[in-house]
Amino acid sequence: MCLAIQTQDLCRRFGDRLVVDQVSMRVPRHAIYGFLGRNGAGKTTTLRILLGLLRADGGRALVDGIDVATDRLAAARRIGALLEAQGFYVNLSGEANLDLTRRLLGCPTREVARVLALVELDAHARRRVGDYSLGMRQRLGLARALLGAPPVLVLDEPTNGLDPEGMADMRRLLRELPGRAGVTVLLSSHLLGEIEQVATHVGILSKGRLVMEGELGALKASLAADIRIEADDLARAAGVARTHGFEVDTTNDALVARLAPGADPRPHAAALNRALCAAGVAVHALQPGLPSLERLYSAVSHAPAAMEATP
Repeated sequence: MCLAIQTQDLCRRFGDRLVVDQVSMRVPRHAIYGFLGRNGAGKTTTLRILLGLLRADGGRALVDGIDVATDRLAAARRIGALLEAQGFYVNLSGEANLDLTRRLLGCPTREVARVLALVELDAHARRRVGDYSLGMRQRLGLARALLGAPPVLVLDEPTNGLDPEGMADMRRLLRELPGRAGVTVLLSSHLLGEIEQVATHVGILSKGRLVMEGELGALKASLAADIRIEADDLARAAGVARTHGFEVDTTNDALVARLAPGADPRPHAAALNRALCAAGVAVHALQPGLPSLERLYSAVSHAPAAMEATP
């Protein structure tokens, strides 16, 4: 498998605190990799090491096969970053702002038009950036990261602060980028719902350690689905569910029937509902629970060891 980003036992300390602890990431080429974790989990430090802004205390970080520590300039040319959509000259047009960066990078003039078209800002190229909406500034920042056609993009919270329409536009652009621009996207965000809609792969950091990594669909399939039941008599409902082969847990107000990983809960929910009604149990609510990124995150964000799925 070709990897766009790879780290091997990456470590970084700040004083006595180990912030990045033997992190070994594998980001496949042309993937959209959701990089998740709480504040303080080590995400930002890892990103800064990949971008050459910090040196690792141990291990290796490779971008497109280039070791960041031994050839930082070459690695930097292989990676574009959008950490925040700021640093623009608001009295200049979007086109003029990009042309300044283009000159610094030594790119041909045609690069500006190419990246503006990729982020669908070509119709607004000559407008003042001061007149851009936040969503347009985010897209302009994405265009700036794409200058020079780097094969890897690192994006930190690209939908932060956007309205629903702006978030939808950014999601669509991100989903299309690997195909349209041939890039790999490493996407850091706190918004699990946004990540779930665009990511092909995910990695979760907890207390500096990578506790889960893999292809998102395979990881979700490894989770057990369940069925949540509210009924007039939970004890009787539990007995009926066990009689029909379900493993069950009870809470104060509901019964949860566990299913095997990969099982579709919907036909099981229908069968269980019929059994409960036939037994005279009054069912108030019955809700199948499908595997989700939120459930994955909850399951592993405190895990002591890494879980993996085949990328």
